[in-house]
Amino acid sequence: MFQSYCLEVKGDYACFTRPEMKVERVSYDVMTPSAARAVFESILWKPAIRWVIEKIEVLRPIRWMSIRRNEVGCVVSIRNAETAMKTGCGDLRIYVEEERQQRAGLVLRDVAYRIYAHFEMTERRGENDHPIKISEMFTRRARNGQCINQPYLGCREFPADFRIIESHENNEPPIDETRSLGLMLYDINYGDLESPVPMFYKAELVKGVVFVPSPDGSEVIQ
Repeated sequence: MFQSYCLEVKGDYACFTRPEMKVERVSYDVMTPSAARAVFESILWKPAIRWVIEKIEVLRPIRWMSIRRNEVGCVVSIRNAETAMKTGCGDLRIYVEEERQQRAGLVLRDVAYRIYAHFEMTERRGENDHPIKISEMFTRRARNGQCINQPYLGCREFPADFRIIESHENNEPPIDETRSLGLMLYDINYGDLESPVPMFYKAELVKGVVFVPSPDGSEVIQ
């Protein structure tokens, strides 16, 4: 049996972008499993483990806000990056004034979730990668508010506050809402780095809780 860990995350804004929206940023109604996984990985990540999300509890009513953001419409050329790596010099600059684009976004505001997950050992496990040691490391870091990078809610400009939940007494209950959330992005399968494959599942909000299937389950569509 795997040990489950629970984190409470909250923030002023969140955007769990729907991939079918090509230009404008439109969020899913609730946090996606991949976004929840990224929060756990921001606290502790090792090649020896993979985080598996079990369920997501929505603690605040789903509220929306329309915003406009300035974005850069290009990325650094891969060829220029490879040249710079080989020769030690190259033009990796992006001229923001020339590439700036203004885009609309429909984001969530005033969000809070409790996310549950466990970790599984991978084939990259080393001799010193013991589950008990990793468990103690994660718990200690989460208690102290330590992280590898700042956790965020879908987009890096929307930072998240987090705390570990070790007792479920007197905790804020999930919202009382039940409905279908439709087809939702589950995660990205990077098994073949040349062609990563998006994974989806049919999400249901049941009394404020989204139960997440196993990544190897039949409910996950690739």
